Amino acid sequence: MGEIDDAIERADREAFTRNPPKTLKGQISYLLKQFGSAKAVAAEIGVTADSVNRYRRGARKHPRADIAAKIDDAVRARWQPGVRKRRRKQAATTRGVTVETRARFGYTAPIGSTDDGRFRRLTVHLPPAYAQRLFDAREAGAGDQQMRGIIAEGFKEVYFQDGGSRAMGLSDVAINDIDYLDLDF
Repeated sequence: MGEIDDAIERADREAFTRNPPKTLKGQISYLLKQFGSAKAVAAEIGVTADSVNRYRRGARKHPRADIAAKIDDAVRARWQPGVRKRRRKQAATTRGVTVETRARFGYTAPIGSTDDGRFRRLTVHLPPAYAQRLFDAREAGAGDQQMRGIIAEGFKEVYFQDGGSRAMGLSDVAINDIDYLDLDF
């Protein structure tokens, strides 16, 4: 996973209307419903099917910390898919997406102006079309660079060119070094 994929996942998790199961038994039961078998759950979290069944029965109550983290991640990644889908659809059709980042932006500008990349802290609301492109790219399995390109293009239009009222000679914007990046939709 890349930085942008992680940011989309974090934004998805902020939309939960109910909390996912907290107990080990509850988490394993949920995963068993999702995957259909102990063998499939075991393959997902990296333990044996017998261990999964022991967790489900309560015979084993305290998995190693790395296994507990994998179980929690697997549950959260599958929790409330309908809520996630609805929020993404709203972002792609009406709301758009807000990107907050501290990153180095490089750009190609006309001769006589500076094109030195420098760190900027920006919070920019991108229109729904960019949210749609971002979600479509993620579903198509696009890499982090492709998704950075979509966000950079949105920054170029909305922030640097202010919707066409300035910096019209700016031809290309790139996000190079991301310190942090958060999305809200």
